[in-house]
This record gives sequence, C-alpha cells and structure tokens, in this order.
Amino acid sequence: MEAFILGCGGMMPLPYRHLTSVLLRRDGDLFLFDGGEGTQVSLKRLNLRWKKIDAIFVSHTHADHVTGLPGILMLSSQVDRTEPLYIYGPPKIKEYIESSRKVLDMYINYPIIIKEIEAPCVVHSGKDFYIRAFPLDHTKTCVGYTLEELDRPGEFNPSAARELNVPVGPLWSQLQNGFEVTASDGKIVKPEQVMGEKRSGRKFSFVTDTLYNESIIEHVKGSDLLICEGMFEDELIEQAKEKKHMTASQAAYIAKMADVKRMCLIHYSPRYTDKELYVLLEQAQKIYPKTELSKDRMHIEIPFED
Repeated sequence: MEAFILGCGGMMPLPYRHLTSVLLRRDGDLFLFDGGEGTQVSLKRLNLRWKKIDAIFVSHTHADHVTGLPGILMLSSQVDRTEPLYIYGPPKIKEYIESSRKVLDMYINYPIIIKEIEAPCVVHSGKDFYIRAFPLDHTKTCVGYTLEELDRPGEFNPSAARELNVPVGPLWSQLQNGFEVTASDGKIVKPEQVMGEKRSGRKFSFVTDTLYNESIIEHVKGSDLLICEGMFEDELIEQAKEKKHMTASQAAYIAKMADVKRMCLIHYSPRYTDKELYVLLEQAQKIYPKTELSKDRMHIEIPFED
C-alpha cells in the first residue's frame, strides 16, 4: 500500500502548492481522498494510472476540497471503462456532482454512483479491507476516513506439517486457507497446528478540516499512516478555533495518543510559504517526534509490519 500526496494546501492554491488531495494505491485499487484544485496536475506529473480510480472519498464540500473533481470525471471518459466510479461524501456532494455534470455538459461514458453518508459508518469494502467514515467538527458537515485491512493469516510452518505427516501439495494449501485435512496416517490436522499467530493488516487515516476533538483519537488509533491537518501554529489557536481547524500541535497530540506509526501534516494555511512550514513541524515534533511535513507529489510507502 502506498500514498501519494497530490496537494497539501488549504483555502487557496499557490504556485508551489496545490490544494488538498491524497491518492491511496492498494493491490491495484486506487482511492482518492478529496480532490482540490490542481489534483489533475499532480496525477499527470506522477504518471499514475489515475483514470482507473475506483472510488473518491470527499471530506466535505468546501471549494478547496472538491474543485478538482469535475476535471477528474471528464478526463476519466477518455479511457475505455466499464467499472463504476463510486463517490462518497456528506450531504451536498451529490448535488455538487450532478449540477457540475449538467452545467458543464460533461460527456461521461461510465457509471458514477454517488452515496451521501452519515458518519460513523462503513462506506466501502472489499474482500479483505473496509473504509469507514467518522464525524469531524467543521463549519459544515465534514468526515474523516480510515482504511483498515483485515488480519492476515499467520505464517505457514512447513516443518510442523511434515512432522504431522501432511504431504507436500494441495493439502498444504488447504491448511493455509483455513481448512482441516487428513494426514497420510489418517489423523485430522487443523490449521492452527501448522499456522502461526494472525498478523495485523495495515491502517490508513485521513483527517482534515476540523476542530480538535478527542473522539478522533479512537478512530485513527494504531494507524500505520495518519494524514492530518495542522493548519496553524500555536500562536494562532484562537483563529483555528474560529475557523474550526487544528494547530500542528493538536494534530501531533492526536498522533501521540492514538499511537500511530507515522503522521504527515497537510492542509497548511496559505500564510506559510514552504520555507516557513518549519514552524509547524517544530511545534508538532515536540509532542510527536515522528511528525513529517507532507509535500506535493510526495510518495509514502505503507509496508506490512511482520
């Protein structure tokens, strides 16, 4: 699994910083989280197969999180596609997409399925993962998202299988898939006799545009990667409260209390140039030392932890 930061800015695009958008690639699936202005540019520059995006997850319908979506929908029609594109988001996302299609007279040659959600809930799932939405506290309805993989089977122990007289071949595969088998001596061998302890899957969390709220900690707990807004420095905490955003220090506290493995800040105020972002980083690292600054077109690996 890997994440690509397509844009890390908030409020308005800058010549060197596109608006917030993150692409997550997992086993061939592509999931887009928000689509601010400039999303297409970063996708093209990263040479990603973005026309095959499976689902889009929208945090809320403020312009700096959705203005890149109409272009994504139109350009996706330039490739043969039969699979539907799913779009999830709070109320108003359906109206925004449908009115954009009508006003822009979009040519769309594939199904678009829009689902307005009420968090907390599971919004999307596959055979070994699910994506949940949870409520945030912003100036309009806003949600965060987590992608969580199911536990993986433990490692297969060939020596144990041989000692139990299970011959090499299809029976080994059946054990690894959770089925009992009959050994060559006629005894029943169960999977737990040859399989190690289950191994945890990975977890990705996306949180942006919200007041600090302790409930976020539980939702993102144990994330392998947390992408979290840290829009302001501590000195501007009153402005953050007024606009219902977080400081970098508040994001760091969430990361620390949630025991995440890695956090990248995102959705910076345009008041900060790239050279000035060190202020946010330094304040966050005093609380959570593993804090990083996300940057446009940054690539982040999310490996398994064996």
